This record gives sequence, structure tokens and C-alpha cells, in this order.
Amino acid sequence: MELSIVWMYLGFFLAAYSVIANDSIQTLGTFLSANKEYFSWYTLWFAASFMLVFTITYGWYFYDGDISYERLTRIPYQEIQWYHALAPAILLFLTRAGIPVSTTFLVLSAFATFTVLEKMLIKSIVGYGVAAIAAYLIWIVLERFINEKQDHPKHRKFWRVSQWVTSGWLWFAWLQHDMANIAVFLPRKLMLGDLMIVLVSTVLILGYVFYTGGGKIQEVVISKHGTRFARSSTIINLVYAFVLYYFKELNDLPMSTTWVFVGLLSGRELAISSVIEDYRFKYVFPIIAKDFGKMMFGLGASVAIVLIIHQVIVPNGL
Repeated sequence: MELSIVWMYLGFFLAAYSVIANDSIQTLGTFLSANKEYFSWYTLWFAASFMLVFTITYGWYFYDGDISYERLTRIPYQEIQWYHALAPAILLFLTRAGIPVSTTFLVLSAFATFTVLEKMLIKSIVGYGVAAIAAYLIWIVLERFINEKQDHPKHRKFWRVSQWVTSGWLWFAWLQHDMANIAVFLPRKLMLGDLMIVLVSTVLILGYVFYTGGGKIQEVVISKHGTRFARSSTIINLVYAFVLYYFKELNDLPMSTTWVFVGLLSGRELAISSVIEDYRFKYVFPIIAKDFGKMMFGLGASVAIVLIIHQVIVPNGL
């Protein structure tokens, strides 16, 4: 077996674990926190796995074997080398440390040119801003009328069902973006056997994430006000899914869904702190600043990877 094939599969498995364990909590974190008291972890795993298999298979079938939903048209397939597999290895370390960095920047930076990376950054910054502003405007209104703890019991079933439906839709929308971070290690057109390897691997990894309750990254979700409640998580899902859908249709550039997610939660927290008297800005600012700092750390690591690869390892590669 050629060494490049070994690096390809190693990079794929590392990326699959790191991306799902790190980024999937953006979409499934509220789903986990709102349902863990009512359903077993394997019931939630089965539901999420069903949508995972559907989304990957749908993309493979309708995009001629491309499970990235054409997010990689500006990043052509390259023969995988050891330094490509280094990026998801770094991401794996950061994931275990509970740092929600952008997997899009950290993984794709090993393949992208400075030009593509710059465009990805601009799109992600705009995504952060759009999500933050939209969340602030929505929750500044909703928070004046919604109190999950005082919701009438007869409404809870409706919100529970709604939360499951919106979680499925958000999971589908998110996978359309972030599968590129895994598929970048694979040929752009997968055969059926390759598809089965992807499906089995990702389902098993997702099972581990649910078994461990989301790991340390879940703390980013549960530290936010009211995310354990079905109604709150349903509204978060809707806003996040709409933003992701908009940017998917905008162009085929990859973008950081982590930045969008953090922007959404930041805007939401600021809105809540503006309304609730005992939840003031002085409590919110450290949370927002901490998440933003982690994003900047991940961006710095991504830029460092690009510089090392293109200036030191393969200086003539650009």
C-alpha cells in the first residue's frame, strides 16, 4: 500500500473524529442537554445517526459521489501527505482539551491557498456578524415574553416535538457545510465502498460522542442561559439553521460554522442580559470573551499551519 493511501485514511479518521466530536455539539448540544433526562443516549444516537446517514447518502447520490455538497470546488484533491494529517491531529488534541476551535480553518488550511483561506475568513466573519445581530434582535423581543420555567405543561409536548424536528433540520444543514472538513482527505467522487466506510466510521464516532454526553465541548452549550429547555433550544435551532442555509446558497466557499454558532450564542446572551435584571453584562462578557478567544486561538493555529506548509515544507507549492 502506498504511503499516501495510509496518510489519506489516517487523516480521514482523525478528521472524522475531531470534526464530529468538536463541531457536532454546535448542532446537537442543545438536543443532548434538552433530552438527556427523557431519553437514553442510544435513542438519541439512533435519531442523529439516521439523519447523518441520510445527509451523506443524499449528497453522494445527487452530487455525483461528492459528499461535501460541492464545498470543495476551490480546493482540488491533492495526494495526501503527512503534514495534511497533522491538522486533524492538532484538532484532536484541542478537542480533548475542550477548545471549540474552527475545524474548517484548522483542517482545510492544510490544503487551501492563502487566497482561498482569506475568502473563507471573510465569509466566516460575515457569518459571525449576521448570526450575532439576528440572535440579538430576535431574543431582545422573545425574552420579554418567554419564560421556559413557567411554561404550561400542556405546551411542553409541542416544544419537545418541535425541538426534535428542528434539530434534525439543523443537523442536515450543518452537515452540508462541515462534511467538507472530512471529505477533503478523500477523492472528490467516492465509490460505493468508500461511502460505506464513511457511513460506518461517522456513525460509530457519533455514538461515542453521545455515550460520553458530548464531552468537554458540551460545556460551551450548557454554560449558556436556558439551553437545557426544549423551547429555547428549538428557537436556537431555527435561527442557526436559517443562517447556515443562507450562507450555503450564497456561494460554494467553505465557512466556519463554529464562528456562526459562537456569534449566535453571543448575540443571544447579550440580548438576555439586556432584559433580565439578575443576568447582567458583567456576567455575560467573560463568557463571550472566552469563546471569542478560543476562536482566535484556532484561527492563529490555522494560519500557522498554512505558513509552515507553504513556506517551510513545500515552499514552491503556491
